[in-house]
Amino acid sequence: MSTNKIQFNDLVILHLCKPKLKNSYISVKKNGDITLKTPRVSESYIENLLSKKEPWIRKQLKIVEENPPKTHNLQDEVLLFGELFSIDSDEASELREYLKKIDISKIDAILKCYDIFYKNYAKNYLAQRAEHYAKEMALSYNSIKFRKMRSRWGSCSSRGTITFNTELMKIDKRLIDFVVVHELAHLVHMNHSKKFHDLVSLYIPDYRDLNRMLRHFSLQP
Repeated sequence: MSTNKIQFNDLVILHLCKPKLKNSYISVKKNGDITLKTPRVSESYIENLLSKKEPWIRKQLKIVEENPPKTHNLQDEVLLFGELFSIDSDEASELREYLKKIDISKIDAILKCYDIFYKNYAKNYLAQRAEHYAKEMALSYNSIKFRKMRSRWGSCSSRGTITFNTELMKIDKRLIDFVVVHELAHLVHMNHSKKFHDLVSLYIPDYRDLNRMLRHFSLQP
């Protein structure tokens, strides 16, 4: 595998040449980095591909720009449903109690308090949203689990167990509802087929827009 940077107009693109690849792939990461993966191809092929995909790349970069990562000051603020609340607010009362019991000079202990707070909040809020949409969709699940995950917002097993990422508590409620409906729809379709998306769209008509927003949503500790 070889790696080099390509200057295309005003864009800087990381090119990964992997001879075993059969196709070429372009991705735009949450931090705005652009990556092009190809088998061994000519410079003219790359130039033509980037020219063709430039509108798509710029569209993705615009989404990244419009959805910057939310940051908050530990011990002073808490990020909840896409909004920042003061640590002295009613919304953060449980978190304040956790922080009173630890050595606040240790960042790991503080972060653990936040994780516990989000998990407990998720158990209450997400369970209610899952029950709400399960009734609307006439579906039933076996159980719900909650844990912090790095790469997925949720999952649904073939046994009907739905797992939600506790980091969902940091994002907008509309995005949360989309994730809930998405995972419930997997109880019927364990894939991302047209039938799956049709089912999701019955309850979240703007799911395509929400999905694009979610893909570019960056979370920080």
